[in-house]
Amino acid sequence: MSDQERTRERERPPVGKTHYDTFLQSRAEFDERQKAGPIVIKPREWMITKQGRMFYYLNGQAYKDTPLQDWRVFTQDIKTHSGKHKHQGGFIIYIIEGRGYSIVDGQRVDWEGGDLFLLPIKKGGIEHQHFNLDEGKGCRWIAFLWMPMFDYLASEFKQMEVSPLYQG
Repeated sequence: MSDQERTRERERPPVGKTHYDTFLQSRAEFDERQKAGPIVIKPREWMITKQGRMFYYLNGQAYKDTPLQDWRVFTQDIKTHSGKHKHQGGFIIYIIEGRGYSIVDGQRVDWEGGDLFLLPIKKGGIEHQHFNLDEGKGCRWIAFLWMPMFDYLASEFKQMEVSPLYQG
């Protein structure tokens, strides 16, 4: 046996937060949101966007405290018409009040309060725009979108025309 004492020449630096640690933390946050997140979501602030006047009930990017982070639920109030854009379908839109129509890939589709409007899934996405037939009267709908399906379809958004309300 040697009389020499063994020493470490180099200390290993402490391990920082890994991707696995981040995953564990996100799952813990998810579990907590499911237990303690709000059950009733009150209407949020109305915003004027490129699509028009709208607010989100559920939007995981904007509201971190809600359960069901993989849903987008929003209301749109159409004064004259929305912006025109193109993205993949898979949206469910319930017409709350008013009457109007949508131009979907060049074809007019009429709707009114109480109708359920389904934006179809179609190769290449759907170009669409929404119009209020009774200017000065309420024309509102609420949309539901499950983001995992939207992501699975590799949907992109392309804004083609902005709402006349938008001043950006």
